[in-house]
Amino acid sequence: MEERKKQSFLTGAGILAIASILVKLIGALYKIPLTNLITMEGYGYFQGAYAIYNPLYAISMAGLPIAVSKLVSQNVEAGRLRDARAIFRVSRKLFFLVGAVGTVLLMILAVPYSHMVKAPMNYVSVLTVAPCILFCCMMSSFRGYYEGLKNMTPTGVSQVIEAGIKMVLGLALTTVFFKHQLHKYQANNVGGLYHAFGMDVHNEAEFLAAMYPYAAAVAISCVTLGSMIGLIYLFIHAKRHGLGFTREELVNSPRPRPDAKLRGQIIRVAAPIALTSLILNLSNLIDDFTVRTRLAHAVDVGMDTIKHLYGASIAAAGTLDENIPNYIYGAHGSVLNLRNLIPTITLTLGISAIPVLSAAWQRKDKREIKTTIESALRVCMLLALPAGFGMAALAEPILSLLYPSEIHSVPITTPLLVVYGMFMFLFSTTSPITNMLQAVGRMDIPVKTIAIGSAIKIIMNFILIGNPKINIHGAPISTAVMYAVMLAINLTSLLRVTKVRLNFISIFVKPFVAAATCAVTAWGAYMLTANVIHIPFKIATVFSILVGGAFYVIVLALVKGIAKDDVEMLPKGEKIAKVLAKFKILG
Repeated sequence: MEERKKQSFLTGAGILAIASILVKLIGALYKIPLTNLITMEGYGYFQGAYAIYNPLYAISMAGLPIAVSKLVSQNVEAGRLRDARAIFRVSRKLFFLVGAVGTVLLMILAVPYSHMVKAPMNYVSVLTVAPCILFCCMMSSFRGYYEGLKNMTPTGVSQVIEAGIKMVLGLALTTVFFKHQLHKYQANNVGGLYHAFGMDVHNEAEFLAAMYPYAAAVAISCVTLGSMIGLIYLFIHAKRHGLGFTREELVNSPRPRPDAKLRGQIIRVAAPIALTSLILNLSNLIDDFTVRTRLAHAVDVGMDTIKHLYGASIAAAGTLDENIPNYIYGAHGSVLNLRNLIPTITLTLGISAIPVLSAAWQRKDKREIKTTIESALRVCMLLALPAGFGMAALAEPILSLLYPSEIHSVPITTPLLVVYGMFMFLFSTTSPITNMLQAVGRMDIPVKTIAIGSAIKIIMNFILIGNPKINIHGAPISTAVMYAVMLAINLTSLLRVTKVRLNFISIFVKPFVAAATCAVTAWGAYMLTANVIHIPFKIATVFSILVGGAFYVIVLALVKGIAKDDVEMLPKGEKIAKVLAKFKILG
């Protein structure tokens, strides 16, 4: 039986952040070449399956682990170690039931949902990803338990395994499927008529249109396989390393409460958290529904306008008229891969803050409450502002670099990434603040703000995206407004509840100055190298990113944007802080 591993807030956040960076890097190495392989149109089916899958996934991988983490942390803090163990055992049974129901529900909704969003063949991918809900729910009991013990390592390792399997098998199997089917068509197509995937096709464009839904399904099947293997890893880890307590600790702990009482506690804590995740992701589903249906409407009523705007892109892609909405939707999805990069990393700050802030809130430790909140917000800004501003400044070359076979879509995707990049800080701080509100017992506030923000976004989607002149470019505008409203309400509420007064200069102003310098220098470096010296754009893009990053670090040091508290919470943080203090760069 291994002794409990204790990790500070930023140590735990660091482990999850490293895992998330690896996961997002793996995800990019998966989704970017996948998009280049199956094209924007095929990626539209892949992205469409995620839209209906995400609400149930969010409950299993966000809502449920948070509930277990919170309860385990509280019981450990109170010395009720056997209760903490019992919560894990009870949650496994409960979450298995939730996962089974979620999988069946997704299978039932696959066909009607696909017809509702004007993409009937999307059901193939939805059915393929449905079993993932069961595996993820089972994983959430393990992840939440270890997170409650402030041991983020099992969560991080399982995330990397899950993503790695998805990438390696996903790209391999999809490539084999795609090339085999295309070769089969080219070898056996006689007389201009070919029967494929249950329909007759008359040319290669029609054949590809028929194949894309199945290619997307092959790719997304490896998401399910990755989650299954991630669950197997957690089972093996628990068997080999135990559940974090020595026998002596358990013997000296009070007897556990009855299972029924613990089950009730889990449900009471999980219900509002899961409801928050559900509302947010149902709003995302409704958002996706309005994006796709209003985009289809914009194309229907304004085909001439759409072709005037994107005619060259559509022609270069070889997209049939009836598939133009899915092509544009897929292009938007390719930008979301970049937009979601930093928020996924900063989400780990909120998850890691929950047990630390929850325990500090119980002890009424005002200093630790303030330190945890400020550290989470400051690190969010230190990551989100330079990344977002940099993406906005170099949107066109970045997209051209990442999607070379889909370079014809750059006129569509560049304005999307510019807007998403400028408001990256909104997307990156909302979830951590939500998690911190949950940690101090105010799960009700995020539910209300999500409802308000979602209503605003859906109304704006309906108005903006349905306009053929604006179409998909209304999506980032409505998203930014939604998150601005949510952030304003949630942050104000968190500060009111905790009675914390933030150092806004340290958290917001200093990172903003450094990030703005980063973006300007990156843009200037690209203009100089690509347009004046005429260095190949790929080299110019990478060079400009490095220059922007270097200037960011320099300016951050000059304005003393790194806080001593943040550094001291890292592994060997006191020694690092002393070294940095000698150079007078700590705030």
